[in-house]
Amino acid sequence: MGLNDMALTDDVSFLELGIIDSTGVIELIAFLEERYGIRVEDAEMTPENLDSLDAIEQFVARKTFCRASSMTA
Repeated sequence: MGLNDMALTDDVSFLELGIIDSTGVIELIAFLEERYGIRVEDAEMTPENLDSLDAIEQFVARKTFCRASSMTA
């Protein structure tokens, strides 16, 4: 995608650099839901949760922790 010379770090914004668009966000959400067995609610579809590798990692960790906690309660 023209970013060969740029190092992709964990905090790079996908949207700001044009790495992902709105269709890509939907595909990312579908992947995360299938891979991690989570449900991404409409209110959670925000850049704070999905716009970088760091954000995704933290979001998935919160969602899987909440799911695991509710299963043991």
